[in-house]
Amino acid sequence: MKLILAIVQPTKVHAIQEALKLIGVERMTICDAQGYGRQRGQTSTYRGIEYSVNMLRKISLEIWVNDDFLERTLETIQRIAKTGSEGNIGDGKIFVLPTDEAITIDSNQRGPGAV
Repeated sequence: MKLILAIVQPTKVHAIQEALKLIGVERMTICDAQGYGRQRGQTSTYRGIEYSVNMLRKISLEIWVNDDFLERTLETIQRIAKTGSEGNIGDGKIFVLPTDEAITIDSNQRGPGAV
């Protein structure tokens, strides 16, 4: 079992969710996130005054998958989250973490079946 933590653009969330449904991944947690990486924030102008925004809005997707779903899930997220044919700075990051145990609270089911 693996935990996929994907930080993506807010505009891509619905498309990622729909694409994952098509490959059989229907369970995920979606959280608002703020941060920056290589983008280092943005400079904007409001009513003639320039200001900088250091923390950019992103969405964090937490997706637990069994090992046999890992590669197709990663490929789907990468394909959909990328902007343009080459991708751009700020498209996001994906982290894969090992998961030792999963437990369904209502049925006490454990292991891969609980995912």
